[in-house]
Amino acid sequence: MLRRETGDGQFCPGSEDLRRFRAFTCAGAASLALAGATLFAGGLGDPALAKTPKAKPPATVTTAVRRITESQYRHTIADIFGPDIKVNARFEPERRQDGLLAIGSTDLSVTTSGLEQYFALGGSISEQVMDPKSRDTQIGCKPADPGKPDAKCAREFISTVGQKLFRRPLTEGEISARLTTAERGATLAHDFYSGLQLSLTSLLLAPEFLFRTETAEPDPASPGQYRLDAYSKATRLSFLFWDTAPDAELLAAATSGDLQTPAGLNKQVARLAASPRLDDGVRAYFTDMLQFDQFESLNKDAATYPKFSQAVADSAREQTLKTLVDLLIDRKGDYRDIFTSNETFINRYLASIYKVPFASSQEWTRYTFPQSSERSGILTQVTFLSLFSHPGRSSPTRRGIKLHEIFTCQPTPDPPANVDFSKVQAIQNGTVRTRLIDHMTNEGCSICHQSSDPPGLTLEHFDGLGQLRTTENGLPIDVSADIDGVKFSGAQGLGKFMHDDPNVPACLVKQVYGYSIGRAAGYRDQSYIARETEAFAKSGYQVPALLTAMATSPEFFAVKIPAGVKVASQSDTPTSPTR
Repeated sequence: MLRRETGDGQFCPGSEDLRRFRAFTCAGAASLALAGATLFAGGLGDPALAKTPKAKPPATVTTAVRRITESQYRHTIADIFGPDIKVNARFEPERRQDGLLAIGSTDLSVTTSGLEQYFALGGSISEQVMDPKSRDTQIGCKPADPGKPDAKCAREFISTVGQKLFRRPLTEGEISARLTTAERGATLAHDFYSGLQLSLTSLLLAPEFLFRTETAEPDPASPGQYRLDAYSKATRLSFLFWDTAPDAELLAAATSGDLQTPAGLNKQVARLAASPRLDDGVRAYFTDMLQFDQFESLNKDAATYPKFSQAVADSAREQTLKTLVDLLIDRKGDYRDIFTSNETFINRYLASIYKVPFASSQEWTRYTFPQSSERSGILTQVTFLSLFSHPGRSSPTRRGIKLHEIFTCQPTPDPPANVDFSKVQAIQNGTVRTRLIDHMTNEGCSICHQSSDPPGLTLEHFDGLGQLRTTENGLPIDVSADIDGVKFSGAQGLGKFMHDDPNVPACLVKQVYGYSIGRAAGYRDQSYIARETEAFAKSGYQVPALLTAMATSPEFFAVKIPAGVKVASQSDTPTSPTR
């Protein structure tokens, strides 16, 4: 069972459950195909699978395991149980790799304390679902006697909800384990709903929900080759487009095998791309790409920036996301215009930072910055300017580094350990440009600074919070730059430079691909990335067109079998009649 009984009739996570979960989450992809089923035979998995002979290679192969993100968790719970279900929890930190948290998620496990947090959260959600005010709607059936177990109603609920949470139909073993939990809980508490609540908690705690497991199966059209199975395909599509688990129609297409056909795939991708839910997927992607997770720890010196507050930070994040959705999705604009368009949204908190009037009765209002504001796209919004500055001052170097890293996929090496930062930190002396020139005399600094500093210096008319200024220590700020022989001045010049840089759209294609498949694009992906970039350009650099083209390409679902995993031959595995 998921929980063990205590003396007072309560249930709590046993140490054996924690051990099993840790073993699952720490196991490599190569061993998960064989070990995943047996680790949870005691109640979290399928006991029948534990009896599979080990000598025979598995019919399917686990190719990737990724912990779902906080936003994916929240969206999934809201979609299944409704937006009124409260998800009150602090999730374990995520890990950024190759510029994206989505790629780092493949290396994440769950700590013991993290499992306890998931357990508490699952219990809270289950309790809300089983609340007498909502359970009739949530469950979909009624027990013959609410004071006793009811296997028929419990099976119906577990099967229906379990399929949504696991993103695939439950096996008979997985259902039976939860039915046993529901029966024992109902018998002990003399309440059908208490038993069902325990079963729901076990589903919410299961690694099959908390982790996205992608599985490959023999491809009937190509003997000796493997393809991503239909449920893994559906999950990859849904999390890319909507940042949530597959809905009923997408799961039905996977069950019927329709999703494995070109026509069926194109139909589902077109539906996902045309839905208003695409906003959620785009928001999730850019939240990751733009590193907005750093807002959780952003702080500013109160004496230097008295206007900064958590409300300002939250508003800044929302402003950029609203701007991106409006330009890229609602108006199907050119992606490169995110560096030049001054059409945005502001609220009362941001109006104070941008020093513009705000007389609207609405929380948010559309606003266009005038040329005199020196603003130019999202690089001059509070998000980028404040995130990549120091608590008490701006940082051309950090801004330049992040500009290259995020938008052109060109990371900057870490500085040598013996670098002397005293000159650049002497903020009372001159302007930052003169301090950086002095700093670059340090051995080992000049090569990187010649790349990072010029674009960052063009943004120096904006302080560490993003407020406009033109002088520093009483001296005028020079915002000119020369990048690869192209001379320009200020943020507006930088915006135009980024708009025209061919590395910018190519980087987006590469990062969207990595975000979707959970690994960085490698050498073997270069030709594919180049083709998708060319198609992206032909579409007018429209993001929905990029997502659609990528999600309907064979390369998007290409299978990479983990090294050392023995796979079944085509003759070992019967072909499913629905595939």
